[in-house]
Amino acid sequence: MISVVALGGALFGYFVYSPAPEVPRFSGTLTKGTIEVGGLKLTYLTYLPRGLAKGPPLVMVMHGSDENGARIRIETGYGFERLADERGFAVVYPDGYEGYWNACNIVGDYSANKLNIDDVGFLTGVVDTLITEIGVDRDHVFATGVSRGGHMAFRLALEAPARFRAVAAVAANVPTPENFKSTRAGLGTSSVMIMNGTMDPLNPFDGGEVKLFGLFIGRGEVRSSRESGQYFADLNHIAGAAQTSDRQVADGVHVEQARWRDDSKVEVELVAIHSGGHGIPQPYRRRPRLLGPSPKEPNGPAVIWAFFERQRPK
Repeated sequence: MISVVALGGALFGYFVYSPAPEVPRFSGTLTKGTIEVGGLKLTYLTYLPRGLAKGPPLVMVMHGSDENGARIRIETGYGFERLADERGFAVVYPDGYEGYWNACNIVGDYSANKLNIDDVGFLTGVVDTLITEIGVDRDHVFATGVSRGGHMAFRLALEAPARFRAVAAVAANVPTPENFKSTRAGLGTSSVMIMNGTMDPLNPFDGGEVKLFGLFIGRGEVRSSRESGQYFADLNHIAGAAQTSDRQVADGVHVEQARWRDDSKVEVELVAIHSGGHGIPQPYRRRPRLLGPSPKEPNGPAVIWAFFERQRPK
């Protein structure tokens, strides 16, 4: 007879296990950097493809809760480095303080939030360092993040649009007003993409409290994915209804896109992954089953890079 302990272990393994993707053979090098912000030494990893042209774009990739830059490389299936080799841009993976980001939400019992860590200062400082050290094109600096990193992307769009031309938030919605602490830097924001799964058990696609199965990891209330897109469209005075499209990408998975655009250089896009869970869809890695379905299509990093690539300098 199978023991209760063995059964519990098997169930835990079934829902939590996630096989690591095979590490590709990259052309370039990964290095570690450190900068000091507010008396804290904070770290980051930078990937530079071999033969990178002068004045390359930069993509910042931010990890989720209780993780680091090394971990998000794995969770994205090294997707941004694969693209960097193909498309010719630099990638940077910053490490949040004790594994977390001080994003827009008020609710959150972790040090980055309670100590009010200056993550906007940290991340803009990393960009400035790379502009100086490797000659990054300051008009083509982008940021993306998954889960808690997605929430940090929202904060960068609001508070540092002069540094970040566009951001992409994955598995994240904008907090509701009573759970919101970010302030705008001025008129307008960065261009914003939101990529969310409709079957996300942690970040509710239709809005509500951010909790895993309603029990764990409380982060307060958030708006729905559609309301989050409309929030940024309204801030940028993009009038009119969003343009929508829908396409099937795999069996049981279809992608619905809503785009708010006008004659300005700022756009907002919602990418709804129907039958998608918590995380970035990509063909290289299956997420833990605990976080919901893990579709291999669309290729999330490629969709995000296409959004970044079409942004015109302000």
